Amino acid sequence: MNIEKYRKYFTKEYLMGPNSFRLLEELIRRSPKDVCFDRTLDLGCGHALTSMFVANETDAKTVFAIDLWISATENYDRIKANNLEDKIIPVHGDAMDMPFSHEYFDLVVSVDSYHYFGCKKGVFADKILPFIKEGGYAMIAIPGLKKEPQGDLKEIFEAWAEDGDSELFKTISWWEALLKEECNEHCEVVIKEAECFDIAWSEWFESGHEYGIRDKEFLDKGIYDILNFILIYIKRKD
Repeated sequence: MNIEKYRKYFTKEYLMGPNSFRLLEELIRRSPKDVCFDRTLDLGCGHALTSMFVANETDAKTVFAIDLWISATENYDRIKANNLEDKIIPVHGDAMDMPFSHEYFDLVVSVDSYHYFGCKKGVFADKILPFIKEGGYAMIAIPGLKKEPQGDLKEIFEAWAEDGDSELFKTISWWEALLKEECNEHCEVVIKEAECFDIAWSEWFESGHEYGIRDKEFLDKGIYDILNFILIYIKRKD
């Protein structure tokens, strides 16, 4: 996978946080060998850039690009501009009420979005898992915590992740407990810490986006040392 050919998108016009291309590239590169990409759902696709990466860099036959905040028409214009209209289908929709048949997808991919809606017991089992075929996978990349912030650092962290978003950052052990409990014997769950943390953040800072500038100011106060990115692989067994 040649991530450099996507560098034109490493800008404030397209990035919505730490570089999603870096997260997705590592998520795919470190995925289990039996992952099938044939019919992939990109859940929370944003500007559909991650959908284009999956379409170009894997053997996916069809990628459904679904997002609640970016319109399907806007994403379709971008998809057509990249000559991928025969491989990517843009959809405007909500992860909590998806308009697809159950057991429809070989793979559900979600990059830097799942934590916004998935931090509650039952979300994966009730809202995501039913759409995955037997033997299929969900592959999720999200920001997380190496450890819970304490003292002054906790106050800085909560000021940075305003409007209660600090509650969306969880540790690997927290995600393991949640997903293994709700998936029970129906899934295999493997969770890893991502290696692309430094470069994904630095490219976000360098984009010049106003939120990236703000993020750097807060992360430089010590938050950087407690954050990580988490890669989650869930295989549906039955």
